[in-house]
Amino acid sequence: MCADTPDTPTDTPDYKDTLNLPRTEFPMRAGLPKREPGWLARWEEIGVYDRLREKAEGRRPFTLHDGPPYANGNLHIGHALNKILKDMVVRSQQMMGRDARYIPGWDCHGLPIEWKIEEQYRAKGLDKDKVDVVDFRQECRKFADGWVGVQRDEFKRLGVTGKWEKPYLTMDFHAERVIAEEFQKFLMNGVLYQGSKPVMWSPIEKTALAEAEVEYHDKESFTIWVRFSVLGSDDPLLQGADVVIWTTTPWTIPSNKGVVYHPDISYGVYEITGAPEDNWVKTGDKLLLADKLAEGCLAKARVDGWERIGDAPSLDGLSVAHPFAGIEGGEGEWDQPRDFRAAPFVTDEDGTGFVHCAPSHGMDEFELYRDAGMLSEVITYNVEEDGAFRADLPLFGGKRILKPNGKEGDANTAVIDALAQAGKLFARGKIKHSYPHSWRSKAPLIFRNTPQWFAAIDRAVGDGQDQYGETIRDRALTSIDELVTWTPKSARNRLYSMIEQRPDWVLSRQRAWGVPLTCFVKKGAKPTDPDFLLRDETVNARILEAFEAEGADAWYKDGAKARFLGDAVNPDDYVQVFDILDVWFDSGSTHAFVLRDREDGSEDGLADLYLEGTDQHRGWFHSSMLQSCGTKGRAPYRGVLTHGFTLDEKGMKMSKSLGNTVSPADVTKQYGADILRLWVAQSDYTGDLRIGPEILKGVADGYRRLRNTMRFMLGSLSDFSEADRVEPAEMPELERWVLHRLAELDQTVREGYDAYDFQGVFRAVFDFATVELSAFYFDIRKDALYCDGDTARRRAARTVLDLLYQRLTTWLAPILVFTMEEVWLERNPGDDASVHLTDMPQTPQDWRNDDLAAKWAAIRRVRRVVTAALEVARRDKVIGASLEAAPVVHVRDAEALAALKSVTFEDLCITSAIYLTGDPSPAEAFRLPEVEGVGVVFERAEGEKCQRCWKILPDVGRHAHPGVCARCAAALA
Repeated sequence: MCADTPDTPTDTPDYKDTLNLPRTEFPMRAGLPKREPGWLARWEEIGVYDRLREKAEGRRPFTLHDGPPYANGNLHIGHALNKILKDMVVRSQQMMGRDARYIPGWDCHGLPIEWKIEEQYRAKGLDKDKVDVVDFRQECRKFADGWVGVQRDEFKRLGVTGKWEKPYLTMDFHAERVIAEEFQKFLMNGVLYQGSKPVMWSPIEKTALAEAEVEYHDKESFTIWVRFSVLGSDDPLLQGADVVIWTTTPWTIPSNKGVVYHPDISYGVYEITGAPEDNWVKTGDKLLLADKLAEGCLAKARVDGWERIGDAPSLDGLSVAHPFAGIEGGEGEWDQPRDFRAAPFVTDEDGTGFVHCAPSHGMDEFELYRDAGMLSEVITYNVEEDGAFRADLPLFGGKRILKPNGKEGDANTAVIDALAQAGKLFARGKIKHSYPHSWRSKAPLIFRNTPQWFAAIDRAVGDGQDQYGETIRDRALTSIDELVTWTPKSARNRLYSMIEQRPDWVLSRQRAWGVPLTCFVKKGAKPTDPDFLLRDETVNARILEAFEAEGADAWYKDGAKARFLGDAVNPDDYVQVFDILDVWFDSGSTHAFVLRDREDGSEDGLADLYLEGTDQHRGWFHSSMLQSCGTKGRAPYRGVLTHGFTLDEKGMKMSKSLGNTVSPADVTKQYGADILRLWVAQSDYTGDLRIGPEILKGVADGYRRLRNTMRFMLGSLSDFSEADRVEPAEMPELERWVLHRLAELDQTVREGYDAYDFQGVFRAVFDFATVELSAFYFDIRKDALYCDGDTARRRAARTVLDLLYQRLTTWLAPILVFTMEEVWLERNPGDDASVHLTDMPQTPQDWRNDDLAAKWAAIRRVRRVVTAALEVARRDKVIGASLEAAPVVHVRDAEALAALKSVTFEDLCITSAIYLTGDPSPAEAFRLPEVEGVGVVFERAEGEKCQRCWKILPDVGRHAHPGVCARCAAALA
């Protein structure tokens, strides 16, 4: 049917009202920002989530376990990406016939919340350390609860379904009880121990941090070259010589206990032959340096000349003097000779070929001296929890590595000045390098030796659950390869390598808001003593009973120690531990109090899927794996899906300072949540995702095209009833081809959703809806739908439209939750109706017909040539509309020609007539290079224009109704 308005003669009736034009109240303009909240309220009113649970009873469960966001601050676009992906997983699994459960949760303990309360205290002039710890914890609980409410509303606004009225919170009393219980399993099965080793330490937050709490940023550091005098050599070449070391942490020099070298590195003795008078390095100085690095080091020293006077003699049996040995005011602190030995971690890639060792502030050095059995001789406690040197440390007492605001303190400069005073400074400078920072305070970290509680990941777990290995590490690595499906598959490698190389898990934090390490240690006992830790099931049970009733605050109440120990032991003989658990242990334990303990959890205590960003390979995926392997003997999940980070349109990291952030709230206010969800579905989440104004505009344009497709279907089905339905066998080939495509797509959609390939699902459905339907099938069948009477052809087309409607709305409902609800309710009104209470309909596979599809692929190839030829005629203003044409189509292939003659090809090309021939194409015929053997010669249609359907036909005007063709006359009759 022509889209142009015809020139209707004045004596011809206006047939417009006789057409079957689409009728629908479904608006072209969505108005999502205003309308979506109404659907949210309606879903809550009719209880969609709970009704789905009733409907799904007896189905195979599917459990996506929610990685808990932190209850602190409004949502950012990364939160939205994560929760929308989770929602699409849950909804698609539910609509494909599973019992898909989703219990949202929040991480409520930890430093960020504690930090906020401390800020409030400081603003009021209060000292946190003078406030009762239970009162302080109650303030933290109240703060977290407030943000849980805010974030819950923000998540719901995105259309995310779940058990919102009963989420899980790590600060719920039962959760705190289970976290303590899971910790007690570590206590009882032998993997818990107390050790003193260097850990990542935040002087600003005064606590140890795990690797998952660390992020790396560029930092400008002091860098110094320092001289250690050689002791104990009879070789003239070494007498009076200095070993030179290089470090970017001058503050560690006061804690130096040795210098190490590598036995395979070539070292030389270098003598300075010329130097400025005011230089730190003087003429005649002898220096030991790695040959590969010597020239660069000497250049840093600004000497005028130097000579290599020989190979370094054997370094075995030597010692070195600390650069502060004998320094005025040193009070003998550094006068003892320092150790000098070989070490495997020394290289000649940078530095000097020698490494200064402060085992209290570096793991390589710590492990070297641990393995040598010398820890008691080399461990120092010079640095306090706030990053200040101990008050009684000579020369440097009270100097700070960092100021309370995280900026550079005075410790480094004090050490450098003292080295210069002692004549031991060789050179100095600054370097910009990647350096660990706290992801909360954003301040730099240090390595600091402190007593901490660890979970040994290479010690046999004494729990008898050894199917996948005896140690936590072995169980985790086996689980990764044998029990877990990874999406994308590359995620497996990342977690495997992290767990393969990781050290023991630091469980303790020196803070107040969290679940305490519920254990007691014997006074006077050493950590290596067998009775150092109290292991008593009765004591454990008392603790758990109290936590269930009162929460973890019970640990801090007056008389707690006596209450829990009871008469099991003499309370005076034991010390109560007040460190709190790493919050990653909290979230890593959620499988126990959510999947295992809740009625709506998981039947076997395992999740079908964990879904988080790539940073959670070192975070939640990691800690959950370690925790579960220590208590269950295996991974807590069967599948892991990882998504990338969100970037701006240029691929830059989002930052408030750059002004390139995109707020989910802003997007929903401007476009609606469905556009944000569509952005997620269109993106490849396995990499980083870009978002910004232009990208969202493009998403909205695509949405409008899809909405137009749905609107056309609704309008054409306005009065469709079961009486109009036609069986597939009675349909024309074109309709049966559409059914074939539906059968193909049904498989694509289901396999795609099962593989969490939302981009693939949406792209397949969108292309089908906008290209194969709107631009092909709908375009062809508009004429029959609008102009036919009650014909078999029109009934078949409307039957297909109904089948399309049933599938497109349910296929797209997990993605466009609001729009598909609107589409659904247009045809399925009712107080408790919802597309989200509906499953995807089963699509008969006998609709598939590959032979028919091949035939129609050939027909469409020829049609492309015809429509391209008509477009040229329209462009050249030869015609105004395709119905003015009656082209001659030359087709060389006999089989293709027979296929074209078996259908009404003029209807497919939307022309008034068409002539098919096997004759060779004349030279002037229109051709497309990619479709061989087809040529089109333009001819005008003969006859008059039907004033109802606008076809130009010879019989127009010869029927009872003036100005119409035979088909329209029959419809009017």
